[in-house]
Amino acid sequence: MESPNHTNLDPSIFFLLGIPGLEQFHLWLSLPVCCLGAATIVGNITILVVVVTEPALHKPVYLFLCMLSTIDLAASFSTVPKLLAILWCGAGHISASACLAQMFFIHAFCMMESTVLLAMAFDRYVAICHPLRYATILTDTIIARIGVAAMVRGSMLMLPCPFLIGRLSFCQSHVIPHTYCEHMAIVKLACGDTRPNRVYGLTAALLVIGVDLFCIGVSYVFIARAVFRLSSHEARSKALGTCGSHVCVILISYTPALFSFFTHRFGRHVPLHIHILLANVYLLFPPALNPIVYGVKTKEIRERVIRVFQWGQGTGIKTSE
Repeated sequence: MESPNHTNLDPSIFFLLGIPGLEQFHLWLSLPVCCLGAATIVGNITILVVVVTEPALHKPVYLFLCMLSTIDLAASFSTVPKLLAILWCGAGHISASACLAQMFFIHAFCMMESTVLLAMAFDRYVAICHPLRYATILTDTIIARIGVAAMVRGSMLMLPCPFLIGRLSFCQSHVIPHTYCEHMAIVKLACGDTRPNRVYGLTAALLVIGVDLFCIGVSYVFIARAVFRLSSHEARSKALGTCGSHVCVILISYTPALFSFFTHRFGRHVPLHIHILLANVYLLFPPALNPIVYGVKTKEIRERVIRVFQWGQGTGIKTSE
């Protein structure tokens, strides 16, 4: 395992320490990371292939799901390779520019994902509260604009962070006690005034998590009002069933994000390794579980995936004959 001691001599190099206090378990921790990484790749690529190749699934809700899968794949490729290098052989050295780039992409992708989840909540609101106007409101043009808006929003909100960090001096340690280049973990190493970084980081997080969760909550209040006005129990169950997958994904995505956010800023007595484990749960679990949730709970996707596997098995049997 490489030693981080000499990183203090070179200001252009940082060293990612991994999970302090759990170094002896790094190899064991790499096993669930590998499993989650593989599940992320297989699950999200399956979702993309199924939706793209099935014309019946070219609907707004599934197009938003494709955006979510694309973002999850990109976020996974931004974190998992370096994380595994750290856990397997302690290869934590990373250049300052690469560290800032990783920080930018990880946080930008998380913001994009939050925007897409908000768009999916809007999709469910229109489908249930204004079903007759669904096709005219969520046109292909509007969906494309929402996708562009998600990318622009995440990129623009994160763009100042590398420049704000670039103005800081790191006169002491260059060892980052983390598994990836997290914004506040880098800021805490700086010697100068870090208040602009802290304020901007908190503001950006609140603008994304706070605003998006509030808007998602409001949309589901309107959805609940519309559903419980329905006279038929079967109609209510069907309407609520269409929201089930989205609610599960929201809980999977935002619960670890909120825990990580609050423990990082207010949990001074929480052990450091708990901070880092929560941050990794936030990055690794949602991309792996989102396609599973939609695959299990969405009938159209589930049937299409089963059909693909049955076709593959049939082809294999014919070939062997």
